[in-house]
Amino acid sequence: MECTILGAGVSGLSCAIKLLESNIDLKIISKERSPNTVSDTAAAVWYPFLVKPVSKTDRWSVDTYYELIRLMENYPSSGITMRKGREYLREIRKPPGWSGDIKHFRILESDEIPGEYIFGWEFEVPVIEMQKYMPWLESRVLSLGASIEEGSIHKIDDVSENIVINCTGLGARDMCNDMQLVPVRGQVIYLDQDPIIGHFDQQKETLAYTIPRSDVTVLGGTAQRGDFTETPREEDSEEILRKCELMWPELDRDKIIGIGVGLRPSRDELRLEYENLNNKHIIHNYGHGGAGVTLSWGCATEVLHLLRLHMPS
Repeated sequence: MECTILGAGVSGLSCAIKLLESNIDLKIISKERSPNTVSDTAAAVWYPFLVKPVSKTDRWSVDTYYELIRLMENYPSSGITMRKGREYLREIRKPPGWSGDIKHFRILESDEIPGEYIFGWEFEVPVIEMQKYMPWLESRVLSLGASIEEGSIHKIDDVSENIVINCTGLGARDMCNDMQLVPVRGQVIYLDQDPIIGHFDQQKETLAYTIPRSDVTVLGGTAQRGDFTETPREEDSEEILRKCELMWPELDRDKIIGIGVGLRPSRDELRLEYENLNNKHIIHNYGHGGAGVTLSWGCATEVLHLLRLHMPS
């Protein structure tokens, strides 16, 4: 069995490793490679964020959580560390469905909740430094014997192989004529200051986060649906800083060292399914929104399952 994976972002590379480790021959074709993929601009922290269907994405997220811990323990150069974070809410809510499946999760005490927030929880999860992780994924793919070719595929019929794994992210909008797939613009600020504990407001209307890494702290964010603008906007930076200061009053604006923008490939529900199209066997794996890293290994396992189900030989 030989297949082609379209896309060399975090989803495509994770699928490639999962399939290669199962002795499936493949090659990757991608318009961009690291450090120029959307995945390279991810913050990135493990956290299921604005992605459905929850009944499946919670399971795929937990699978990824434990795989990232395994990689951290076995491959220090992968750039994965465990950090504590706290999510703050303006109303009392039931903990998320995945809360009982991770190693550390607790409800915050009232004196641990800042400003205008009234409720929240603490968790310890993987933080992934994408400037290390993406090159590590690529090197792993190459070491397992696959090739990565740079090139643009405009339609799946252009692929010579009969088995295709479609991990093209936002590119699937045109390739598959999928108008459900839209960009959700994310702008972030890089700060040379460590908050020790990450701070999160994960509500779409008030989205804000501070993610501490070994090199910088990433401040966010925005979730601007349908916005294709890839240049930073000063008004967005000001709003990000205002929201982050509500959670982290000690934030020092003089320590800003950079700004980044990425377009999350978002759908009402991510698309992970098999399709037979003109005698090609296609598995679509796109539309992860801001949870691409969080879902990557769980979705790769599902891709392998679908491949075996529909192509048992």
